[in-house]
Amino acid sequence: MHAFIALSKKEINQMTREYKIVWLPIVFILLGLTQPIMMYYLPVILQSAGGVEGIMIDPNMAKPEGGEVLASTLNSQFDQLGIIILAVATMSIIQGEKANGMMAFILTRPVSISSYLNSKIIIHYILAVICMALGYAVSYGYSAYLFTTVPMTQAMWALVFYCVWLLFVITFVAMMSTFFTSPAFIALISIVVLLISRFTAGLHPFLDVMNPASNSLYATNILMTGEVGTWYGINVIVTLLLVLLMIMTMQSFIAKKKF
Repeated sequence: MHAFIALSKKEINQMTREYKIVWLPIVFILLGLTQPIMMYYLPVILQSAGGVEGIMIDPNMAKPEGGEVLASTLNSQFDQLGIIILAVATMSIIQGEKANGMMAFILTRPVSISSYLNSKIIIHYILAVICMALGYAVSYGYSAYLFTTVPMTQAMWALVFYCVWLLFVITFVAMMSTFFTSPAFIALISIVVLLISRFTAGLHPFLDVMNPASNSLYATNILMTGEVGTWYGINVIVTLLLVLLMIMTMQSFIAKKKF
């Protein structure tokens, strides 16, 4: 436990030196701010463009509901640009220490591999949740101000399911960082796999149960309909099992490599 706390402090200090605790929240706040403002002013922007053929703006068209706007924030901003930014921000959390010998130095001390990995995944996951929650809160506030208010319970349930998907994202990038040595390749393979997972969510009920990205789809469904499906919990369990499997795979890989 002492080793885990010490390694966690080291991760926080490292993120502070890299200014991740500054720029990453700002980026997600901007992402959360973008969607409601863009949807609110989109008709005005299109009209001001002038002379755009094939575009007709219905002045009587009803404004989107707040839930729709908040769901589009998760779907259009966090699940696309957000995933890319997180993958780039975390691509070197293990690869960097493999390259400079810090991993070998740490693991020659009385530190378990599980403490080493858990400190990295948990601290980066907490940062990701804080950043996403800040952006989500800004989007929630502007959606309520510009459109309609989303019930707090509904918004919180959506946040819970999205955070499960976020845990898979951080763990998967960490696993790629463990396996490979090129930061660019780590980011590329992570982004491709995660985006494919998200885009394939909703294709088939059976695949949805096995696809961690379905948690994000459930979050948007909750915001749109206000209903929490009884089967949603099954996907949460499957996702957590996949996260555990990835951590065990990383532990086995590091133990065999004897860094």
